[in-house]
Amino acid sequence: MMFKNTLAAVAAAFALSSAALAADITVQDPYARVSSAAAKSGAAFMMIENTSDAADRLIDVRSPAAKLTQLHTHKEGDNGIMQMLHVEEGFTIPAGETHMLKRGGDHVMLMGLTGALAHGDEVELTLVFETAGEITVTVPVDLERKADHGGHSKSH
Repeated sequence: MMFKNTLAAVAAAFALSSAALAADITVQDPYARVSSAAAKSGAAFMMIENTSDAADRLIDVRSPAAKLTQLHTHKEGDNGIMQMLHVEEGFTIPAGETHMLKRGGDHVMLMGLTGALAHGDEVELTLVFETAGEITVTVPVDLERKADHGGHSKSH
């Protein structure tokens, strides 16, 4: 009986510590876009703030809205043309800083959409961090937002 109580206490402490760690990461101003009503892919953008005193890393993302969801960035190729690349190692979120997922830069790529994304719809994303664990975010689809809205600038 004592073992069960100890095990339950350890499990509760772990759950509480995980929640506290997740509280160090906040997601602000998320939105998603697609290029057309018939689009097979889309992208999501947001500001990720790390208020802890240690860096964390966004290592994965999942969504029921797409068959494949990846972390991507834009990089200028040798020919001067911008390319979109999968970032397998994820994005570092430095301690006390904010990392922008924005158009023309780092972003979440939704490939093989499971349904059309219309203006006003919502997409569920689960962001997976090395330290903070999983954070689920509801992201509104905003097809009218300008690239520079909310600090999202088109920089290369």
